[in-house]
Amino acid sequence: MSEQQMIDLFDRWERVWHEGRFDLVPACVGEHYIRHDEAGDRIVTRDAYAAEVADVQRERPGIRVVVYDHSFSGHRAWFRFAFKWLDPKTGEARSRAGMQSYRTEGGKLVETWLSMQPLGSSWTDAPQERWTSSPVVA
Repeated sequence: MSEQQMIDLFDRWERVWHEGRFDLVPACVGEHYIRHDEAGDRIVTRDAYAAEVADVQRERPGIRVVVYDHSFSGHRAWFRFAFKWLDPKTGEARSRAGMQSYRTEGGKLVETWLSMQPLGSSWTDAPQERWTSSPVVA
């Protein structure tokens, strides 16, 4: 994939996460999605994964995926990011930092590796404006 195709893909994926644009999921995720995360290694259907994202959004209203750095190389991408949200019961700010890498095929996400830090973790540098914008250099 060209860098512009990767940018287009992740700009769509950001809209799914931040705007609830689940109509874009078929243009972002392959029919089957291989996940390597805290739940273990598993293969989920596109629809099952979209339902997982919707569940996260329901459990953590207003959740944002804030990206601090990223890179695209061929059919691969990685992001250094944090989830940020307000606890729906207390209103307190919550965060959880992580790293995620992706493999794409045919212009869609088909496999991911996710490593998360504990609840309350965050990165100390400034985040990017959007997932695919240039990292902030201090």
